[in-house]
Amino acid sequence: MVGSAAGAGAGLCIHQVTLMESCDFRQSTECLARNNVAGTAVWRAKLEEIGVGQAARLLADAGVRAVSLCAGGLLTEPGAAASRAALDDNRRWLDAAAAIGAATMVTLTGGLPNGSRDLEAARQRAKERLAQLLPHARAAGVRLALEPLHPMVCGYRSVISSLREANDWIDDIGAGDELGIALDSYAVWWEAGLAAEIARAGARIVNFHCADWLADTADVRLDRGMPGDGLIDNRGIWRMVKETGFAGPIEVEIFSARNWWKRDPDEVVGIVKERVAEIA
Repeated sequence: MVGSAAGAGAGLCIHQVTLMESCDFRQSTECLARNNVAGTAVWRAKLEEIGVGQAARLLADAGVRAVSLCAGGLLTEPGAAASRAALDDNRRWLDAAAAIGAATMVTLTGGLPNGSRDLEAARQRAKERLAQLLPHARAAGVRLALEPLHPMVCGYRSVISSLREANDWIDDIGAGDELGIALDSYAVWWEAGLAAEIARAGARIVNFHCADWLADTADVRLDRGMPGDGLIDNRGIWRMVKETGFAGPIEVEIFSARNWWKRDPDEVVGIVKERVAEIA
């Protein structure tokens, strides 16, 4: 049964990036609160503008929960110095996630280093460094949520592009509960065998991100559609995720330089709630 827009906020998380150009940290938090949206994914750029302490207070005062911190990772640069810097940065971000009460830190592998074409070496570095972050994640009480991205951004954002690869990496690393998966419908809707990989992931899925792929998209990263406006069967993917026992919220994450970022934030949030009610 399709839910109501009025009741969609309780099971909903709207990422700060969905309101990226129209709101700062305080404004986005207040907008979500007055529209009865219970959760947000905090974006590092917004967090760094105001600091961890103030961010935690704003969220608590508004009654908006930090579902996750986006995004950590970026683990592919070669060399010992780059490795130390990436690991130190991620440990700091994990501590920040814990301080604002986020249960997960969405983690991207990073892309190919400048001038490199050695994709397998980049993947190996990212996998090894991801494994090295597990003890700190465990100590911080924050789960790393590995997020594969669409293959068209393999070169500069994520050297893994499928849920199958994310599952394989977790198997290879032998990680426990400190490493899970952020499943983004925008990134994996195209994947052959997606239903089987969702079932295989099971309890590893710790975040579910939702947007839509526009048939005539002008930019694969910055022209995401509102759920219902494109080609993705978000309702079907959400049903498969729920069948794994996933109990988290639908997280709407829209990068939209040409459309949604230009609109009034209350209008955007209202439409998000209507569309999520149709999915859930």
